Amino acid sequence: MVERQPHIQCRPGDVAPFVLLPGDPGRIDAIAAQLDRWEQIACNREYRTITGTFRGMPVSATSTGIGGPSTAIAVEELIRVGARVLIRVGSAGALQPGIRVGDLLVAVGAVREEGASAMYVPPAYPAVSDHAVLAALLKAAGDLGVTAHAGLVRSHDSFYTDREDELTRFWAGKGVLGSDMETATLLTLARLRGARAASVLNVVVPADGGLEEGINDLVAGKEAARQGETAEIQVALQALHALWTEESG
Repeated sequence: MVERQPHIQCRPGDVAPFVLLPGDPGRIDAIAAQLDRWEQIACNREYRTITGTFRGMPVSATSTGIGGPSTAIAVEELIRVGARVLIRVGSAGALQPGIRVGDLLVAVGAVREEGASAMYVPPAYPAVSDHAVLAALLKAAGDLGVTAHAGLVRSHDSFYTDREDELTRFWAGKGVLGSDMETATLLTLARLRGARAASVLNVVVPADGGLEEGINDLVAGKEAARQGETAEIQVALQALHALWTEESG
């Protein structure tokens, strides 16, 4: 019998097959506001979990904290207790001009420049979204009239490395749309474990903006970033609902 998981503190039956993964525990409240009903299941360390319904679909949300290691722990434990489809709803800095604060990035795949996924499989293994989940996200964005850019993102491990400007320029030159810290870990690990995953990211820093300024704008609730956060949650929920409806027949 599967026991209560040590970090997320959930057992089988606590978590729906369809799960949203924000990084910030505070974003759980924004997700809850979009649900028909919900209850908090557990709150331990950076991991806060709720389960409820969206238009009749059972759905959960678990915060993963910052970075690949904490994300890997959440994904491992969620899959053990029944999660099957996981969508990250996070934030990102843009690397390409023309991508605005509040736009969404839908990750087709991710550059694995974080360390967590490398503990599982060599760097040659690709971090790619499940095609059906990816397609559902793009359709939902289109149906909702949300600006979404589909392409590659880069996941990394440090905001403050001395080489950040150099690395940003390099990956921007390769056509990467934006950067976060968790997507590559999620996509790699979910595929290794037989789950389906994708990632939709709210842009909080434009390509010509400052990292700390952008993060502070998100914390302060600046309008474009706030709208982007709401939009990514709505897009993810609608995508999951479409997948659930298709499975339910």
